[in-house]
Amino acid sequence: MNSPQANLTDRIGLLVKQLRADVPECLAAGAIDMSTGMLLAVQTVDNHPAEVLDLLTAATLELFQGRNVVMIEDIWKERRGIRTDQHYFQEILVNSDNLAHLFLRTPSRADIVVVVVCRESVNVGMLFAQTRRVVREAGRL
Repeated sequence: MNSPQANLTDRIGLLVKQLRADVPECLAAGAIDMSTGMLLAVQTVDNHPAEVLDLLTAATLELFQGRNVVMIEDIWKERRGIRTDQHYFQEILVNSDNLAHLFLRTPSRADIVVVVVCRESVNVGMLFAQTRRVVREAGRL
């Protein structure tokens, strides 16, 4: 019998695989557990050293949970009268010289962030649309 954690691991693995298959110009996809800082699953077109994947995980944690980011979220929520523990930032797009990196929290588990890395030539609207669709269709993690 599968444990709930094994089942979660399988579902996340399938989600990452589907992102790689369905998101246009996708070079890599992964999922990060923000509560533990662990990379849960990754699929790339190339093999990357563990150090590169560790840096991606650390950067994701900083983007969503860095001290300054949390402070900004808290100030914005306070100014808007929002009283919730829900994170304010849900999606972040980072463009580098030759890549587009989309980071987004999963709706059912705010502690899990998926990352999709595409060529810079990707249609950004399609990047968002396809990533959101795949995550939505994955349902509850």
